Amino acid sequence: MALDKVVKDIIDSARREADALIERAEEEKKAILGESEEQISKMRKAQEKDLEDTLKRLRRQEISSAELEAKKIVLNKKKEILDRTFEEALSELSAMPSNDKARVYRKSIDAAKAAFPRPKVFCPRGDSGLLNGIQGLAAVNEMDIEAGLILENEDGSVRLDYRFKTILEGIWEQELKEVSEILFG
Repeated sequence: MALDKVVKDIIDSARREADALIERAEEEKKAILGESEEQISKMRKAQEKDLEDTLKRLRRQEISSAELEAKKIVLNKKKEILDRTFEEALSELSAMPSNDKARVYRKSIDAAKAAFPRPKVFCPRGDSGLLNGIQGLAAVNEMDIEAGLILENEDGSVRLDYRFKTILEGIWEQELKEVSEILFG
């Protein structure tokens, strides 16, 4: 019987040890699962934050891109308006009444005479009659040119371009900022 008691004590001791091992294993399992859940939670939060940051960045980029595209559209429209305004101004200058055109031609010739006293005058076909009565011209030649005059010294070494388009382009370049402010505020 003593042997039965020893066997029983050994079995009881083994069960207690097995129960203790199982209990420690369960505690370890809970700790590992807790750590894993915590790590998973941290990783999920980090991924959500990264996703949120990425979405914010993409929204900002999309907004910036849309604003840039809108500015491009506005600038293109402004350029179209400026180009159309230039063309309308040039068209009005070219179509001005003959008496006004003759007066502008006389003023251009007077300005050129300061540089050379007897200029050769090149004018658009049909405009030579507007120069009748102007004294001190070396020659008047009609050409296929835009409205306005080209004046040249007698030996042809110096030319002054008083065509309306050339004059308007010069003024336009100098006054573009002011013209833009008048048109667009």
